[in-house]
Amino acid sequence: MSSWFVKKRQQKTAVEEKTVRVPEGLWIKCDACKELIYRKELVNTHNVCPKCGYHFRIGVPERLENLMDPGWTCLFSHLQSADPLGFVAQKSYKDQLARLAAAGQTEDAVVVVEGTLSGHPVVVSIMNFDFLAASMGSVVGEKLRLGVERAFEKHCPYIIVSCSGGARMQEGTLSLMQMAKVSAALAKLDRAGLPYLSILTDPTTGGVSASYAMLGDLNIAEPKALIGFAGPRVIEQTIKQSLPEGFQRSEFLLAHGMVDKVVNRDNLKDFIAATLAWMTNPAGA
Repeated sequence: MSSWFVKKRQQKTAVEEKTVRVPEGLWIKCDACKELIYRKELVNTHNVCPKCGYHFRIGVPERLENLMDPGWTCLFSHLQSADPLGFVAQKSYKDQLARLAAAGQTEDAVVVVEGTLSGHPVVVSIMNFDFLAASMGSVVGEKLRLGVERAFEKHCPYIIVSCSGGARMQEGTLSLMQMAKVSAALAKLDRAGLPYLSILTDPTTGGVSASYAMLGDLNIAEPKALIGFAGPRVIEQTIKQSLPEGFQRSEFLLAHGMVDKVVNRDNLKDFIAATLAWMTNPAGA
């Protein structure tokens, strides 16, 4: 009788767990608010976080698409960096340049184009942070100078979009000489009465901020961009004091008279167009 109450054990069969794999790259975390953002959503916001307004760093193609009308022409692409000092540290400068060229980075750290911005003829130079942190070497300085000359020839405004870690140490003093060269070229535009607009994006530091980036007839910054010469940590260690909150950010510089306007990326093209309309035709403004 006891066998009547014996529970028969049934063999358990393994059940395959189904996992849903989310394709990589669909989502991105905002560096400011830490929220996850659907990457395709950023396309519609010009790579600005829709939750907190943080401006993601963008490349040259995105910058050209945001600012220029279709039909622009790339200039001075034949200029390539050399290795005048035979610089070798942990990495050989020559090898770094070769790897960048193999990866398709053929324009050095700045791209110069001519075309129109909302119908206004312009020459625009855009620094490329993917090329050695957009450091300012001899080719960068020469392309910026040639951009000034082209704007002078075309009698049109000149715009530089800065995003740089500063001077290129691999070229030593030659890189520092570019500060004076570009600044002197911009003075030529000033004497001719041609507008020069400087767009400051994150980051704009070192010798770039100490020269042409701060010489615009109008200095326009994107929100929360880091703008300064030395980094905050270096300054604190030097002066042995804590720095104010937001130090070296766009809004701090605006409050202290170092930049003229902080403009969201969504509104940047329209703001520049309105500025150029006033600068090039003040009587009709």
